Order: sequence, then structure tokens, then C-alpha cells
Amino acid sequence: MPPAMPSLGPQSETDRLRARAVWLYHVEGLTQNDIATQLGINRVMVVRLLADARRRNEVRVTISAPLSELIEIERALERRHGIGRVIVAPFSDPEGDPVKVIAAAAGAFISAEMKAGMTVGVGWGRTLYNTLPFISGATLDDFRVVSLLGGIAAARRFNPAEFAWQFAELFQAEGFLIPAPAVVDSPETKHALLERCGLSAIFEMADKLDMALLSVGGITTLTTSYRTGYLSEADRRSLIDAGAVGDVLYNFIDAAGHLVDHEVNGRVISANLARLRRTPERVLISGGKDKLVALKAAIHTLSPTVLVTDECSARALAQDKA
Repeated sequence: MPPAMPSLGPQSETDRLRARAVWLYHVEGLTQNDIATQLGINRVMVVRLLADARRRNEVRVTISAPLSELIEIERALERRHGIGRVIVAPFSDPEGDPVKVIAAAAGAFISAEMKAGMTVGVGWGRTLYNTLPFISGATLDDFRVVSLLGGIAAARRFNPAEFAWQFAELFQAEGFLIPAPAVVDSPETKHALLERCGLSAIFEMADKLDMALLSVGGITTLTTSYRTGYLSEADRRSLIDAGAVGDVLYNFIDAAGHLVDHEVNGRVISANLARLRRTPERVLISGGKDKLVALKAAIHTLSPTVLVTDECSARALAQDKA
């Protein structure tokens, strides 16, 4: 995914800095922290330079037209699960990691769908974070981005607040973050945060979304939730014993898409799934062998209007092998 060549006209220092940041990130694969060190700037500036490059269309991703057999799978999934639109990214390795191909397909979809005046709710996770380089940013008037899950204190790539902030930057949007942990110590703490600290007002915005961008977390392997230290191994095993197959916004669900009866679900600071089902456009972006059962469960609980997944996952869902 090489960046587009800059124009040959006079370049300012900012133009040159932006071009170098784009090259280091998209071509050489450096992290934002590494780029900041190499260019002698802070990480916030790197994020802004990359976002600005996408708004200027200096980074472009080309996705080949889908094969006819993929269209057949898309139609089969739409009929089987009652989904308005399924987007299947080509991917033929059943043991491989499909995150990048799903992210590329989702990025193209998001780029086309964002419009002025929208309020968009966003989830989090590795798949959603990887959509950022594939989204063509724009300056949109009266555009709002609402994080649907609390964050963490440590600055990590998969922090819900980090994704929501960078997504908002792409569209010069107002961003509404949840200044609380994703998981608190008790239901009483959750209640106090919602009722006494103003968090309920942010979640009320989740009732008025035009679109929600969501992903799925698995539970059988060390997925994002556990890598970031939100939940312990004891929590994971206990959730599995309770019937959990995965989560959406840390709402842990069983194979039928129902919330499991587990104390963790009472300590999560996130949007309510039943209320999210009222969002006009619910976009579910996920896939991978370790998430198939969780993805199928999420389809049950969210009834997504759009599903973006990879070829191997789509074939398994179409054949009911999840």
C-alpha cells in the first residue's frame, strides 16, 4: 500500500514531515511511537500527520473487485441471517489471520458511508483499529463520534478511547469519550459513575446514533480483552463455564446471543446491546477461526444491517460450521 506521490510544487516543512510520516508508517511499517522518535516529534503530531494525509487523499488503498463466487457467498449469508448487506473480503488461508483484509474492506465501506450530520458510535479492538489506514478522511460538518465503551489508563493501540479519537480526527468530528474504565470493581461503582458523574449523558447519545461500528471479541484464546489486562484468566475461565462464547463491547454472550449470567456483565461500562439494536445502521466487522462461534452469536444479538468479514469465515457461516 504505497502512498501516493506528492505533487511537484513547492513543499512546506509540514508537507515534507507529513510525507515522511506516511512513508514510515505505511511502507516501512514503523509504529507511531517509532516514527515520533525518528522524526523528533511527539506521537500526537504523528497521529495528526497521518490523519491529514488521509484527508488529503495522499494515501490510497486499492481493493480488487470481488470474485463472482464471493458475491454468491455474500448473498447466501444475507438470506440465511437476514442481513441487509454482507461484504466478504478475499482470504483463502483458514489458519491465517484475516484482520488486515477485513480492515481493508471495512475501511472502503466506512469511507463511502460517512456523511455530514451523522452521529456514529464506535466499538474497539484490533480489527477496528486496523481500519484506520484504509479510511479516506474528510472534513464533515456536524459530525459526531461516540465511544461506546470505557477506556484504560495505559495508552495502547487497542484502547477504545484511542480508536474513537483517531476516527474522529479523520473527519474533524466532535468526539465523545467515556472517562471511565471499561470494567470497574463492582455494580455499585458502575451505578455511581453513570448516575453521579455524568456518564449517562454519553450513553443517552448512543440511543440516537445513525450508525454503530462494532466488532466481536472471542474468548477461547488470548484476544484483545485479555492482552490488555481487562480480565484475568480466572475471569475468562469463569465466563466460559457460564456459557460465554465471546463479547460485543464487553457484553459477554452465549451461543444464542443472550447475555450470560455472570458478575462481569454487571461491572462493564459500555452501551447496552438491546438499545444498540435500535440503531438504524449496525455494522459488524469481524472474522477469524477463533471468533466464528462468537461472530454467529453476535449476529443473533445485534441483527446487523451490514456484516464485513473474510472469505473463510463467510464460508463457515454460510455452511453453518460456526
